[in-house]
Amino acid sequence: MPDEERVSPLKNFVAGGVAGACLLLAGHPLDTIKVRLQTQPKASCAQYEIYRGTYDCFCKTVSKEGILGLYKGMGAPLLGVAPMMAISFFGFGLGKQLQQPDPDQPLTLMQLFLSGCLAGVFTTVIVAPGERIKCLLQVQASRGESRYAGPVDCAVRLYKEQGLRSLYRGTVLTLIRDVPSNGLYFLTYQCLKSFLTPEGQSVSQLSTPKIILAGGVAGILNWTIALPPDVLKSNFQTAADGKYSGVVDVLRTLLSEEGPKSLYKGFNAVFLRAFPANAIYD
Repeated sequence: MPDEERVSPLKNFVAGGVAGACLLLAGHPLDTIKVRLQTQPKASCAQYEIYRGTYDCFCKTVSKEGILGLYKGMGAPLLGVAPMMAISFFGFGLGKQLQQPDPDQPLTLMQLFLSGCLAGVFTTVIVAPGERIKCLLQVQASRGESRYAGPVDCAVRLYKEQGLRSLYRGTVLTLIRDVPSNGLYFLTYQCLKSFLTPEGQSVSQLSTPKIILAGGVAGILNWTIALPPDVLKSNFQTAADGKYSGVVDVLRTLLSEEGPKSLYKGFNAVFLRAFPANAIYD
């Protein structure tokens, strides 16, 4: 891979914050649809599914809740997205520096992957509680509930009920989702940028359309491995207390009741969101 211009962790931090806000605004409506599809119960013989698919979920959400219904739960990730994405960039930059004492020595593919994995570890402290709050707010209307008035009310009530443990419910599944998927994302993104860079030019000179293409493709590949643990996480974080005893139990229950295809619920919404959201991210 050609050498890249070395970017300081501070610049990565600032860039990640700006990119994160753009990512959220572009992708949250489809994220809401994704979570609602992932968490709807399996229909019995005498009961129809609430949503038949991505488009049906979109239409019913807008019809019943207005266009703002697609932005339910956005407050929590909006508060955390700038530091979360900034820390992601920072973690990736730090991971590269730890493995590359000589800036003239190109990173191997494994080193790029591990740097991305480190970014996923770093962001979990912010992502896990934000995802818990976001998912609860996204699904309560579709379940006919109005338990939480907003992200602050949700956070306060969760903390009062069971402390930080409740806010961080689903942390293990967040790690299982984000560590390898972030590694794959950053690896793919860096490799595609290098591949698209004309011979004799620096990666930093790459045109905006090519950067968008690299980010969009990397985002799609990222979700190919992130979706199954994301389905498990959404169900675990929004389930009633005591429904699942742990990570293995939610996996066993979904497979038993709905089969392997249950791990890919929300597939269409995820991949419709993946390219434009991650293209903006970059």
